[in-house]
Amino acid sequence: MAHTTAAQARTSFDLKSASLPVVAVVLKSTDAAQFAADLAGRVADAPGFFDNDPVLIDLAAVKDAEAPIDFAALVAALRSHSTLPVAVRGGSPAQMEAARAAGLAAAPDAAPERAQAPAAEVREVEVIREVEVVREVPMTGPGTVVVDKPLRSGQQVYARGADLVVMAMVSFGAEVIADGNIHVYAPLRGRAIAGARGNTEARIFSTCMEPQLVSIAGIYRTTETALPDDVAGRPAQVRLEGEKLFIEPLRNPVRINPREIQ
Repeated sequence: MAHTTAAQARTSFDLKSASLPVVAVVLKSTDAAQFAADLAGRVADAPGFFDNDPVLIDLAAVKDAEAPIDFAALVAALRSHSTLPVAVRGGSPAQMEAARAAGLAAAPDAAPERAQAPAAEVREVEVIREVEVVREVPMTGPGTVVVDKPLRSGQQVYARGADLVVMAMVSFGAEVIADGNIHVYAPLRGRAIAGARGNTEARIFSTCMEPQLVSIAGIYRTTETALPDDVAGRPAQVRLEGEKLFIEPLRNPVRINPREIQ
């Protein structure tokens, strides 16, 4: 009987390696209080960005810092914004030991040719001053969420793993979020966050561009400064090029007479 029980125990599970999507927080300052403030400000501009995502804290940029890092404070700040800190990498021996004492696992350092790693899109997102958030997740399959009713102030729609199409007005104070593109075939007056999980190719389209805030892959721009006349209140698109957002008018396609092509 004891032998049978032991055999069952040995076959009740399997151990396999796994590759999981994580959010890597690239720490650029050892000041935990400043980190908490900057993170809170970033999340306030894009609520819903995190959804209990596992987090890896990257210490490479502060590896040579003399000041100690309060990992307990970092973990508390991250957990308060719906993330699950699980590991650290790239720190000095003293930093890694302090992180382990705070309950964080040690992860391997990033490979030198990280940009060539398969199956994951890497995106660096500026978080005000001393923090960057890097989302390292593969894009999910195609899909589209369609909303055909107006969104009032305080309402939020998130198209996870999909494009979002809104057929009615997005009011001031409302928010539309998508992992893919956002199309608003009406006035866009609230906040629009496309490429929420790092898709740098995502775009925002509206037939009447008047947003409070637009964001693609974590790079965002508020419209406290008036938009140019050629896009304000007009059909326009928002796209990301490098680290800069461009808001451009949607031009009518040029019609070419087939007889002119010889």
